Amino acid sequence: MPNEMSVQREAIVARVRSHARALTLPGIVFVATAGALGYFFGSFPENWQNLALLTAGLLVIIVAWFLPFFGWLARNYTITTRRVVLSSGVFVRIRQELLHSRGYDVTVRQSWVQRMFGSGDLLINAGHDHPVVLRDIPSVALTQAALHDLMENNQNVVSLRRQREESQASDETAVWGTR
Repeated sequence: MPNEMSVQREAIVARVRSHARALTLPGIVFVATAGALGYFFGSFPENWQNLALLTAGLLVIIVAWFLPFFGWLARNYTITTRRVVLSSGVFVRIRQELLHSRGYDVTVRQSWVQRMFGSGDLLINAGHDHPVVLRDIPSVALTQAALHDLMENNQNVVSLRRQREESQASDETAVWGTR
């Protein structure tokens, strides 16, 4: 019969994306291209020139706004009470999970622009060759503190579970003798 302490429901603590500041330049390019298309379209004497302008403008919008926007949307990080889930990709989805109970090192790296906006890169070193990087996330200090608390709570739950199992094993040997 499972104990209430051992069966905990996993709850989402935060869903995070990179800072929306990454979409500033694509947004400016989109507005400038749309304005230029509106101003210059129809002003050329030949019909093919107007179509070439429209094609070039649409190509610029696709490459400079559409692709960066969906690239930004396709990468997200979910922090739950049990793990950190990193998801990325549009056509090929990549998902990586880090359990809080395993323990890891959390480091914050900030450039001067990131410090102005309160964002930063969160490096999670879980003992692999390269740390897992949550790039340019907003409120990075708050996220780091939350990860420290979640990791500490999960390690306490795991250690309580181990202590309970060891105490049951020692009770079992006292009744039945040596193993």
